[in-house]
Amino acid sequence: MDIRQNMTVAEKLEILADAAKYDVACTSSGNDRAAVKGAMGSAAAAGICHAFSGDGRCISLLKILMTNQCVYDCKYCVNRRSNDIPRAAFTPEEICMLTMEFYKRNYIEGLFLSSGVILSPNHTMELMYEVLYLLRKKHHFMGYIHVKGIPGADPVLLEKTGFLADRMSVNLELPTKEGLALLAPAKKEENILGPMRHIQAGIHGNAHYGKSAYQTTRIRMGQTEDVNVLWQNAVPKEMPAKKPDRTAEGSGTREGPPFLTGSPAGSLSSAAGKTLWLPGRMHEEDRNWMANGKLSDYVPAGQSTQMIIGASKETDYQIIRKAELLYRSYDLKRVFYSAFINTTHDSMLPELPGGPPLIREHRLYQADFLMRYYGFYAGEILSPSFPDLDPQMDPKCTWALRHMERFPVEVMKADYGTLLRVPGIGPKAAERIVRARRTDHLSFDALKRMGVVLKRAHYFILCCGKQMFRLKIEAGFIARELLAMDREKNWKAAHQAQYSQMDLFTDFGLAAGKYR
Repeated sequence: MDIRQNMTVAEKLEILADAAKYDVACTSSGNDRAAVKGAMGSAAAAGICHAFSGDGRCISLLKILMTNQCVYDCKYCVNRRSNDIPRAAFTPEEICMLTMEFYKRNYIEGLFLSSGVILSPNHTMELMYEVLYLLRKKHHFMGYIHVKGIPGADPVLLEKTGFLADRMSVNLELPTKEGLALLAPAKKEENILGPMRHIQAGIHGNAHYGKSAYQTTRIRMGQTEDVNVLWQNAVPKEMPAKKPDRTAEGSGTREGPPFLTGSPAGSLSSAAGKTLWLPGRMHEEDRNWMANGKLSDYVPAGQSTQMIIGASKETDYQIIRKAELLYRSYDLKRVFYSAFINTTHDSMLPELPGGPPLIREHRLYQADFLMRYYGFYAGEILSPSFPDLDPQMDPKCTWALRHMERFPVEVMKADYGTLLRVPGIGPKAAERIVRARRTDHLSFDALKRMGVVLKRAHYFILCCGKQMFRLKIEAGFIARELLAMDREKNWKAAHQAQYSQMDLFTDFGLAAGKYR
């Protein structure tokens, strides 16, 4: 279906904001940047995450697609080429206008920009780079920007974009090559992992480089072999030896594609017969401006990715093994898991009569946190003989019940890594326990004040040789007690589909015809 012509910005926004809602972006900005005189906006590491919609998705970003037109026909995607839906496209200038106007009104804290693949990966990545370049240079916007890297795009375009973005992500989409081959045959896993490797190399080559949660936890627990793998994999970026001109005429300007410049629908030749901007090394004036504008760090908030859960037949074990590989080999800050929503009803996709697998998504996030913050390996959480997470119980409790020979743990003597294995004790509480017991004997009341969730932990710990209550340390009894405790929470997690995502027009009262 062709892109509709003569649409207002408001009409485009309705289509492209709705099309972007399946991309997960619930994360903190991860980057501190103070305001700059003469510019607008700033970024705080703890920002972005404070506003969520009813279905758990972050709405404090202007989350849009540049276009929902796409050359690919992925079975699971609502924007697939063969899907009969309204198509629209923003110009770079329109996205800049929306971002600046919404930011001034305090509707948003930053921009999340993704896109369908229009014409080619390079062409699409070039357009997205232009949006960021205009925001940073012309509009002097210093707020948070998260941009999607397009698989198959030239590494030079990824580099140029990375110097303007706070965070970049390349969606893995499906956890295995087999899943991609079945549902997205035009996409290859190596074309997705290649941009991840280039972004990783750029981050590691940057002086502002900061360790991910996965790395920090491994260093704290002495598991340095994982950190060594990351540095060995951070190969230097390959760049062309010669810097091409921006245009054939050498004027330093660029002509947009026809759907951005008013050419007839269906025509994809460049406007006025001019050659589109060739990808190449950043011009010297661009580098100077970015250094002066304090944007010389490359992807300072790190990179992330997203996997769709439930569209193909992978087990939870395969999924978390893939996530572990990405953390170890590509130094990702986050792997997001998105419960599959069947919007296309293709015969090759599961029907999901019970709705999106939200409780499975929830359990995968919990397992992911165990790998990033608690020092667990994927093979400890699941195995080929236990390939799926328990929908009724969180994975940390499940692991503990399978290893009752390690419990109860004496909190006055256990090391930091052992304390992290106790259900109800998190990283901060474990650190407080280790510090406090150097100078004093602990009590259960003291543990509660330190942040220990005693309603879980008391089954698995001793404090100065005593239990909180006289209980039999037996897996079946503890499992029944924990399941009764979590019944209401599990029901709420499984029924999130009854909520709807917040909408800029409905929830914020924006006039539909305001931006024309």
